[in-house]
Amino acid sequence: MTQTVLELIESTSARLTEAGVAFGHGTATAFDEAAWLVLWSLGLPVDDLDAVQTQPVSPDQQAKARELIEQRITTRQPAAYLTHEAWLQGVPFYVDERAIVPRSFIAEVLADGSIDHWLGEHTTRVLDLCTGNGSLAVLAAMAWPDVSVDGADLSPDALAVARINVDKHHMADRITLLTSDGLQGVKGPYDLILCNPPYVNAQSMSALPQEYRAEPEMALASGADGMDFCRQLIADLRRDPGRYLTEHAVLILEIGNEREHFEAAFPDLPVVWLDTSSGADQLLLLTREALELPA
Repeated sequence: MTQTVLELIESTSARLTEAGVAFGHGTATAFDEAAWLVLWSLGLPVDDLDAVQTQPVSPDQQAKARELIEQRITTRQPAAYLTHEAWLQGVPFYVDERAIVPRSFIAEVLADGSIDHWLGEHTTRVLDLCTGNGSLAVLAAMAWPDVSVDGADLSPDALAVARINVDKHHMADRITLLTSDGLQGVKGPYDLILCNPPYVNAQSMSALPQEYRAEPEMALASGADGMDFCRQLIADLRRDPGRYLTEHAVLILEIGNEREHFEAAFPDLPVVWLDTSSGADQLLLLTREALELPA
């Protein structure tokens, strides 16, 4: 029986809902995930459903799409690991099981210019710490054509994926990838540090759906309260700010749903909370001046 693209997406959405899969790796609903997987399996643009929704889908094409859907359900792998593609701000990136699926809210503030107030002509060197698949490093290079970017990560596997994306977007002359445990292997000082670190607390880690457990644990878990990486990062910056930060430098730090734990860990640290599509609790800005205040 021939179906239209939209009918196939709707039946796929119902199948995903029935199977109880978890979302959050680029989509938030069963329909959106179904649209992504169906359109990708059919070789259609994943960002323009309206243009193809009435297009007929042959039985063979339906079978191909349903095979991918059943793989998604059976393995509980994030869809991005099955398609080897994810998007941030409409930009495509390669991803596989070696790196976390990119979904940082930092991408929003790079695109919308909301942090430009803290930047200027002095902003020439950027560090993307915990770069993962390199997506934020690439987006930073795209946002500011005159800056050079270092992308640093402890995981050789993640850096191998980041290399694919740096080359994919022809940024090898502007992005340098570094192996670094936190700040230990970076080559500062920087004018801007972007960091989407591991921040999931132990209780939340124990309750994560299988889809999140498919990702590298070192990219997610960060101790009992989720703040272990942040503690070390901020301690290092406070110990020797001039080594890592130029005079007017700022740090953009993502902490997910851990604002309560962050404020408990750093009660006297003056931060600027940044607005994102998820509210003003997940992304913060720290100036070098704030980091130089007594702890």
